[in-house]
This record gives sequence, structure tokens and C-alpha cells, in this order.
Amino acid sequence: MSVFFYGCVTLDGYLADKTHGLDWLHQTGNAEDTGYDAFYQKMDVTIMGKRTYDEIARLEDASSVYPTTENYVFTHSANLSRKGFTSASGDVSEFVSGLGPDKNIWIVGGNTVLAPLLNADMVDYLIVQLAPVLLGAGIPLFTQKKGVKRFHLDQVKQYGQFAELIYSR
Repeated sequence: MSVFFYGCVTLDGYLADKTHGLDWLHQTGNAEDTGYDAFYQKMDVTIMGKRTYDEIARLEDASSVYPTTENYVFTHSANLSRKGFTSASGDVSEFVSGLGPDKNIWIVGGNTVLAPLLNADMVDYLIVQLAPVLLGAGIPLFTQKKGVKRFHLDQVKQYGQFAELIYSR
């Protein structure tokens, strides 16, 4: 099993603005400008928080966003409005441990999902794209408990206006 975080942040480290909006990202570029397709083809499972899911659910054909993966949403809601997504709850680290040894797991977004996995030293790869945007305030990517977490820089790529940093544990 390998656990990946793959996502984009602003230069000042925010996943979203103060209202959880992603306009800054959509105005900067799109997935076709990155290595997203090659990355997604290697994934078996996606895990996200409810706010990330809500962004996806706003799309006209949300079920086509992650068509080949098992998609889990950590939420208190038992039912989700979009086909292809399954609600999950409880301890995300225990949930991930139960998915099996042969799975590539993508933590799609949300520091509330990522932080417990970082605390448990379960994140194997951080693939972070930096957008040339400064928000000044917003929802930070990293909110794990205090303590040093070290990763190794494996690769740096440029996709249009995005810099992609690939780290491994």
C-alpha cells in the first residue's frame, strides 16, 4: 500500500481561500496543464473530506471525475448525493490500514483527512503543485501535530505556471 497526497496550494501554503473557495486555482490553470492523468491512472482509491466532495458534487457530471477508483468521503452524512462516492467515518488512519496492501491511495484534499495520516506516518508521497498566487489567508494544507516530518525531494517539474514538487518518505 502506498498513500499519496496530490494537490495544489498557493505559494503561501493554502489549499483554499477563507470560504473554502478554489477560484484562485481555476483561474490559474487546469488539470490538463499538469501530470494529473498519468498520476490518476496509478490510483486505486481516493479519500477526501466533505468539503472537497462538495466541490466535486457541484459539477454537472460528478461521477465522471474519478471513474476508475473507489471513492470515499469522510463525513457525518450517511448518504451522498452523487453516484460513485461512498461515505466513511471514524479514524481515517484505521480506515486506510484496512484497505489492503496492494492499493495506491490518493488523499485528494482536506487537511482534516491528511493531518491524521501524517501524524501516523502513513503518507508515503507528497506531490505538491505550487500556484503563483498569494492569498494571505485561507485553509492551510498542513495542520498535523507538532513534530518534525521529513521527506526527500525526488523531482521538480514545471507545468505552465505550476511548479510540482515530488517528495517521498
